[in-house]
Amino acid sequence: MKLIDLGSGPPVVVIPGIQGRWEWMKPGIEALSARCRVVTFSLADEPTCGGPDDAALDFDCYVAQVREAMDRAGLDRATICGVSYGGLIAAAFAARHPDRASALVLVSAMPPSWTADERVLFYLRAPRLLTPVFMAASLRIFPEIAAAHPGLGPSLREAGRHGWNVLTHMFSPTRMARRVRILETRVPVDFSAVRVPTLVLTGEATLDRVMPVRATHEYLSLIPHARLAVLERTGHLGFITRPAAFVEVVAPFAAAAMPAETRRRVV
Repeated sequence: MKLIDLGSGPPVVVIPGIQGRWEWMKPGIEALSARCRVVTFSLADEPTCGGPDDAALDFDCYVAQVREAMDRAGLDRATICGVSYGGLIAAAFAARHPDRASALVLVSAMPPSWTADERVLFYLRAPRLLTPVFMAASLRIFPEIAAAHPGLGPSLREAGRHGWNVLTHMFSPTRMARRVRILETRVPVDFSAVRVPTLVLTGEATLDRVMPVRATHEYLSLIPHARLAVLERTGHLGFITRPAAFVEVVAPFAAAAMPAETRRRVV
């Protein structure tokens, strides 16, 4: 597995969203690495991850990948941070491996009750054929980018930067479709087993056009001790559009949750 290991400080493992590429999260990764040690990777079935592109991979393989990444990085425990689809992976990991998670951060996370709506089912019919339609529909996130970067010039520059990052680290529509389909048969997870400090982080409800904020709020009932934080002037892409604001919330949370023995080694 190819690991990205940046920075020093409280260890944070970051799991990407359904597109599978860690590079899409680069602004947040780089900003967070200024205050934390950040370990990340592409999902297990991505060719750039260095693992097998195996159609037999299931959801549990993504959960197991987190443990493998920590072992390779020499991390006994870390804050586990999952973004969107990666949030579901992160929550499942924290429930199944409580000895390895010091804290949990769920960023605009897909909840366990999520099911494909009509829009998603439409793309699942022919993922490759409908890729141009999918990319054109992505323009719906522009209001979020504009809110995070007020003014026509700044918002267009930010949209262009994000678009270029997507085009140069292209997603696979077939792998994305497979990741949706495997959720239909994933093994149930007892989220009440999550005992570590948990932060549910969303953008503003009116700006998240990808994962409804009310859906991510499901974790607040599944993990009763979880607390909620909201990044203003962003929606689903706060990790990318407002990385500095994201770090101001997550870095102190990860530092506070770091075990004393790990804190002594880091300091």
